[in-house]
Amino acid sequence: MANLFEQNRNYVLGDEELNLIGDRDKLAQWRHKNMGPAFYKLGRKIIYRGADLNAWAEANQVDPSKEGAA
Repeated sequence: MANLFEQNRNYVLGDEELNLIGDRDKLAQWRHKNMGPAFYKLGRKIIYRGADLNAWAEANQVDPSKEGAA
């Protein structure tokens, strides 16, 4: 799969690219529920690594051609 995010980049809340997976409120809900991509919390700052975002996106890929037909 092609990477949706730059592997070696760090993303912070407010970065436009994060809207690919959810808005600021959705990301906050996921963090509260221990869901979503891995993140770092440094004080009040939330940081997502591009490699973690790509790994999470890959793990959540749905391939209809591999789904069993009833």
